[in-house]
Amino acid sequence: MANDSLYHDDDAEQKAKPAQKKASENTLLDRLRETISKKVERPLVLVEVPDREGVYVRVSPNISQNQMRSWRRNAGEETKAGMDPTKFSAYVIGHTTVGFEIDGEEVLDSEGLSMNFASAEVLNMTGTDRPVPDAVRAFFGTDPHLEAAALAILEAAGYGDTVETVDPTKKSSTN
Repeated sequence: MANDSLYHDDDAEQKAKPAQKKASENTLLDRLRETISKKVERPLVLVEVPDREGVYVRVSPNISQNQMRSWRRNAGEETKAGMDPTKFSAYVIGHTTVGFEIDGEEVLDSEGLSMNFASAEVLNMTGTDRPVPDAVRAFFGTDPHLEAAALAILEAAGYGDTVETVDPTKKSSTN
């Protein structure tokens, strides 16, 4: 027998439908939550070593403000003489390097592991005892190249990026 009720509750049906709709749709809040939950990380980059043909430094350009502050302080920023830009550059390069490449292939140590400036092999080939700044400076050979490489790393990290503002009262043109 069909529903012979004199009273039909449309509100109950209407309330049930949006609940079902939300379960199948991704709301803006859900999309924002998903986006924010993802870790923001910059991909590895290769930095050319000028005057050393085919040699590249593999770098992780994920640099925090705390790291920058520490490197500046270690380079003498808070001293009477002021910050040494070459030493700061060596800190940037030395602490972000995760490997080396020659002619497109990663150079591995005798155990098959990636190297950095603290690796015994790198210290030995540069004839230095300290990874930063000594091994980095010896590896690059000239201070201008060292500073240029550090600037490239900082740029890859996003320091110097511009962020555009958008006026929400103006509609974009669809030409």
